[in-house]
Order: sequence, then structure tokens, then C-alpha cells
Amino acid sequence: MTEQTREQATEHYRERTSAGRLMVFALLFIALTAAGLYAVYDQFAGRSLTFDWKLLAPQNLLAILTLLAVYFAADGLRLHYTLRALGYRLPFPVIFRLVFINLFFSNVTPMATGGGFAQVWYLQQHGVSIGRATAATTIRTVLAIAFIFSLTPVFLLTLDVLQGQRLLARIGGVLTVLIVAYLGFFAVVLFRTHWLIGPLARTLDLLHRWHLIGERRHRRWHFKARREMLRFARSFGEYLHGPRHCVVLSVCFTFLFLLSLFSFPALLMVSLDYDVDYLVSVGLMVVTTFIMYFSPTPGASGISEGVFGSFFSGILTPGHLLLVTISWRVLTIYTGMLIGLILMQRGLMQKELTPKSMDTR
Repeated sequence: MTEQTREQATEHYRERTSAGRLMVFALLFIALTAAGLYAVYDQFAGRSLTFDWKLLAPQNLLAILTLLAVYFAADGLRLHYTLRALGYRLPFPVIFRLVFINLFFSNVTPMATGGGFAQVWYLQQHGVSIGRATAATTIRTVLAIAFIFSLTPVFLLTLDVLQGQRLLARIGGVLTVLIVAYLGFFAVVLFRTHWLIGPLARTLDLLHRWHLIGERRHRRWHFKARREMLRFARSFGEYLHGPRHCVVLSVCFTFLFLLSLFSFPALLMVSLDYDVDYLVSVGLMVVTTFIMYFSPTPGASGISEGVFGSFFSGILTPGHLLLVTISWRVLTIYTGMLIGLILMQRGLMQKELTPKSMDTR
């Protein structure tokens, strides 16, 4: 068997393996979501669920759909202006398709790994270099993390509803370690990118020794990895020195994206005629999202529902708790995932994001 034939066979195997792995993660997401919702139903909602038609009242439905539109638009625009700061201007349809691609893949892969790789590959297909694409998606993530990590300690210390939470008491030490590791990793990625070149080169050497990649591919990937790492390192500096209005708008739309994300529970509760303390609701969502960042499950499935149910159980009646939990996840996650799935069914997956091209991990 020639080298080319071996590589073709290997790629065919990886394509099938990647598709199978994606299906396993999707099924795992569904199973863990069901488990998380059942935990809320059993542990916090008193085994009760009441559907309240107030949610579908025209004025409430209009408000929810408006917030959903703002949420998706801000998600796309924060990436758009990050790319603009790096010197790339992609058509809006491309940007917003990417929003839903990210929502789908990041929620069916552990630690949202698939979403990042999908975005980088997709941007590359539209003329953005791997280094710049990686920088853009990383900067977008870092901006969101900066807001969330800055606000979480404030809300943990000031919100009375969080005082004495058994869940936080149990995982407080673990979260502290993960915070340090998370911030340390991003500090290296952004400010000492060249430190990663050595470990990456050794990883490629190991893959070559194990005959998982051929000689030609090993040389090509070795060269590309070093080149794109250096491009990435330069890109962060270029972002900071990019057009000032693009940098500012990328930060502003990141804030708007997070604010809309954190506002869904408050809007749902107002629709159900609750007297809502908006700041408390947003604070609980900041801490919930903070915990979700460290969830090893696909899309934080299971964990997100459980944490949300635990935090909001003192605000919502048992009959409404599961209803609001499901509605929150439908609006912020499931809707976007469904749109992403529909896009792929219409040919996006086969033509632009085949499993073969996604298998870059």
C-alpha cells in the first residue's frame, strides 16, 4: 500500500470515527440533559411541573422573541468586530451561520472543544488564516471570561440567596483550582504563545512515531503549526492596535451578549407575574455560567440544569421551577442547536464542515 493510499484510508477511518464520536456526544448530551432535568424535578421542584400559558401571551412572547434576537445578533456581532479589528471583514450571513455552528458543536462536545475547532475551520474556508481565526475565537472567549470571572466573586460575596449554598460549599475548592488553571492557560496562550510550540511539536513527533500520521503530513503539519502559532501571537497584539471603534464594539457586543443571556430567567419570571429583583437574577446567572465553564459534560448538560434549579429554587414556586429551567435552556441552547442542525442538514456539514475536516483535535 502506497503512502497516499494509506493516508486516504486513514482519513476515511477518521471521518467515520469523527462522525461516530459526534453522534455519541449528541446522545450523551440528550441523556445528561434528561438526567439534569429529572434531578431538578426530583430534588428541587417537589416532583411537580405546571405549564403556565402566561408564557405564550402575545406581549410576553414578543418580549422573549425580541430578547432572543438580541442574543443571537450580539453573539454574531462580537465576533464580527473582533475579526474587523484583526483586518477581516466577512459577510454577515457567514458570521451568523457561524453562530449556530458554534452553538451546535460546542454543546455536543466536552468543554465546548468542538465549537472552537468548527469555527476555526469554517473561518479558514472563508479566507481567514488558522492563526488569525484561532486568535479571533480565543479573544472573543477571553472577553466573555473577563466579564464573568470579574463579576462572579462580587455576586458570590454580596448575594444573600447564595449564602449557605451547599453546592458552592462542596465545589468551592475545586473551582478555585480550575480558575487558576483556566486563567493560567489563557495567559500563556495570549502572552507566551511561543511556549506552546515545543509541546505541540513533540505531540506531532509522537503521532508520527506511532504511525498515526505519515512522513509528508508530519513535515507539513510541523511547519503549519509553528507558522500559525506565530501568527496567533502577532494577532493578539494586532487586535489591541486595530481600529479603535472595532475593538470597543467587540467589547460592547460581548457585554450585550452576556447581558441578554443572563436576562432570560428574569424575563421568564416577569412573564409568570413574579416580582423580580433583576440584579439578583442576573447575579445567579453569572455564577451559574461561571460553573458551566468548568463542566466536563457536553454543553454543561445535566450540570447546568442542576445548578440552575438549585439557585432558583428559593425564588420560583415548585410548579414553575422546572418550567423556567426548561424554557431557559430551550431559548439559550436548544433553539440555536436546532438551527445549526438544520443548516447542516441542508448541506453545510457535507460541503463545508465534513467530519473529515473537523477532526483536527
